[in-house]
Amino acid sequence: MAAGSKLKALRNRCNITVRNVEQASGRIADAKGDKRFRISNGWLAQLENGISEPSICKLFTLSVIYHADFRDLARLYNVDLDEIEKYESIANPHATQLRPVAQADNEPTTHNLARSSTGLVPHLTTGNTSVAVERQNIRYGYVGLSDYTMYPLIRPGALVEIDLSQNKLQNTPWHNEFERPVFFVELREGYACGWCELQGNQLLIIPHHSSPATVRRFTYPREAELVGRVVAYNTRCVDPGPQTIEAARSLAMKKLRQ
Repeated sequence: MAAGSKLKALRNRCNITVRNVEQASGRIADAKGDKRFRISNGWLAQLENGISEPSICKLFTLSVIYHADFRDLARLYNVDLDEIEKYESIANPHATQLRPVAQADNEPTTHNLARSSTGLVPHLTTGNTSVAVERQNIRYGYVGLSDYTMYPLIRPGALVEIDLSQNKLQNTPWHNEFERPVFFVELREGYACGWCELQGNQLLIIPHHSSPATVRRFTYPREAELVGRVVAYNTRCVDPGPQTIEAARSLAMKKLRQ
């Protein structure tokens, strides 16, 4: 069923006429002092016949009059507000990003999460209460395809598990690169994943010694905050094709120089 027909069916279920909608919308527009929220009966007829599409203001008015969730009405026009963060990684694929907490039936995998951005991905939840309590401080992050900070220990495209309770730098002894704490860091304009050191009020994000990336400095905590410690990761054991990896490296280096 087309979006207009669904809106008409919704109006009929509410047992109101197009004239009722026009009158109610006028009251809303007057209250807001904005005529964009007003809906004429002629325009509503065009909408229900699929000739027109609603503006955000008119869709708001309809959600009020029909006692419907604005998000549900927006979905009729293939606009899902819950997908905003999902498409941020598509619109700006090389930026490090946080991902929303959401329920997942299965643990996310690199196969279904492959994208160029680094960020958090949906929280693993299950019907098992003990498991949910145990994992309430766990989030998942995705290392973007242009992020070579921890290469080759954690390759671009890796899925990382983050313990949110471990969000402070401590002088914990470590003996090799596998024991050295890796942190997921929130920056002003994105996120990062790497080894960290604190020098005064400067947080250093330190790359792996085999990585082409360089050390980055941020004022702490004004410009950088620790999301949590990376406690596990799922990474590739081989690199993608040479052309792909070289292009991603070049982009990563260009961004670091900016």
